[in-house]
Amino acid sequence: MKAMILAAGRGERMRPLTDATPKPLLSVGGKPLVEWHIENLVRAGFTQIVINYAHLGHLIKAALGNGSRFGTRIHYSPETEALETAGGIAHALPLLGKEPFLVVNGDIFIDYDFSRAREIALAMRANPELFAAYLVLADNPPHHAQGDFALEHSLVKRKGKPMLTFTGVGIYQPDVFRDIAPGAKAKLAPLLEKLIDYELVRGEHHRARWVDVGTPQRLAALDYALTHRNANEVL
Repeated sequence: MKAMILAAGRGERMRPLTDATPKPLLSVGGKPLVEWHIENLVRAGFTQIVINYAHLGHLIKAALGNGSRFGTRIHYSPETEALETAGGIAHALPLLGKEPFLVVNGDIFIDYDFSRAREIALAMRANPELFAAYLVLADNPPHHAQGDFALEHSLVKRKGKPMLTFTGVGIYQPDVFRDIAPGAKAKLAPLLEKLIDYELVRGEHHRARWVDVGTPQRLAALDYALTHRNANEVL
């Protein structure tokens, strides 16, 4: 099973920090955000990771290399300009293969056990008619109090109580992105909403740490939290 880290966004809300540094390379707890993901994925047994990039992508490649120092293999999916989430995934499909794959937003921090993705992928392969996507949802943060989706047992719904927020961690069947032309921009939300309407999206409620690192203030708060506690307690 392969994993993809989304790292192509410009990070407008993080400016001026992202004027010279791509958002996934911003540091928290002594290391770049993207390295927390890579190390977590390696612990879960992922040996193939795909990373897309656009803004200052050469810095990402220079920092991470081929992945050997982390014990994995990193493949890159360059974009001339950021293609949005679904467009970026569709563009990277030749690197991701024909089996279900894990996707992680590069600008979040999460202590999710990525080894669970393998169990979920097995279920997706065995029951493709039951679900095409699997989303990890979390309690709504103050800046997104309305949430994104609801869970009815394990089925993701557009509305319900309580509403939860999509963490940016998901497992997908490649066919979800088959109708997006390579190099075309496309958002993920419309695709998910269509699949939800057909009851083809399942998910879970992640109750541990998750941070949407979308502003300098949240970045600083996360850095303080990680710096003042043992990182092993976090992941």
